Amino acid sequence: MVVGAGQAGLSAGFHLKRAGFVSAVEHPESNRSFVVLDANTAPGGAWRFRWKSLTMATVNGIFDLPGFPKPSIDPTEPSRDAVPRYFAAFEEAAGLPIVRPIHVTSVRPADNDPDGDLMIETNAGGWIARAVINATGTWTNPVLPHYPGVESFRGRQLHTHEYVDAAEFAGQRVAIVGGGISAIQQLEEISRVASSFWYTRREPVFFEGEFEPETTGRATIAKVTADVEAGMPSSSVVSYTGLSWSPYARAAKARGALERRPMFTRIEPTGVIELDGSFTSIDSILWATGFRPDLAHLDPLDLRNERGGIAMRNTQVRADPRIHLIGFGPSQSTVGANRAGRDAVSALVRRLGQSVVG
Repeated sequence: MVVGAGQAGLSAGFHLKRAGFVSAVEHPESNRSFVVLDANTAPGGAWRFRWKSLTMATVNGIFDLPGFPKPSIDPTEPSRDAVPRYFAAFEEAAGLPIVRPIHVTSVRPADNDPDGDLMIETNAGGWIARAVINATGTWTNPVLPHYPGVESFRGRQLHTHEYVDAAEFAGQRVAIVGGGISAIQQLEEISRVASSFWYTRREPVFFEGEFEPETTGRATIAKVTADVEAGMPSSSVVSYTGLSWSPYARAAKARGALERRPMFTRIEPTGVIELDGSFTSIDSILWATGFRPDLAHLDPLDLRNERGGIAMRNTQVRADPRIHLIGFGPSQSTVGANRAGRDAVSALVRRLGQSVVG
């Protein structure tokens, strides 16, 4: 069973089929079958919901799905259009058994056997599986920190998850909270049409030069892998890499918008109380405060340790080898998601005592 049809889930589906597994929809009697359950109504994963101005030139690169090179894509095309179209073409070419829309509500043991079957409960009935490859990503689990007075605010509050276009903030005074890549992108856009105020808990760290996959990328993956294998709670990629001086960061700086303020101490009905006690009038607050892995449906398996993390061995959960997490920890990037899909299937095949085909 694969849960989620973003890049990681599609990679896992491809490698399962390549390993000789057949569609559980067409061959429900087979003990060598699989299905991909997707909560969305159409292909594209979280890319379907990205904001309009996030173009293919702006994203950090989309790695090719296995065996299916991307076609030529206009760099000015919105990623919310280009990536889902590419995913849809891959799904058709690969012939994957994807059932959508279907929402997985819980995964629990089917019996008392720690190596037995799993019961996957959904909004459209139940499934039985010997293993679950979870690829649900983070988009549906936004982080919304609580600050004193947040309920009293009379203006608009939204998360990056809900952001569509800077035009909706034209002429306003907008607080943008967060120190990640999305926060900088949205700050740069909004500051063109509104008075923007940028707040972060820590002083952001920018690095010079380009992100080098062979050096910076590998070192980052090694750090994230070590933390995940140790069962540390997941953190944002930016917390490991810092922020690059991207074109939109430089543009925001040139306009004077990249002036960071320490976090306000309280939210009032019409603004915020600054760290120094002064008041700043605000019309809208954009919480660009990131996301956490969407894993609530796995809670019945009690996978988390006392620190709130999930200890891993590559893609496999140490506490329950029937569960693989992909697009998680070091495999959050598109290239990492591809590799994680392949690695999860290889480990699953070894555990089931079957040889990989092809």
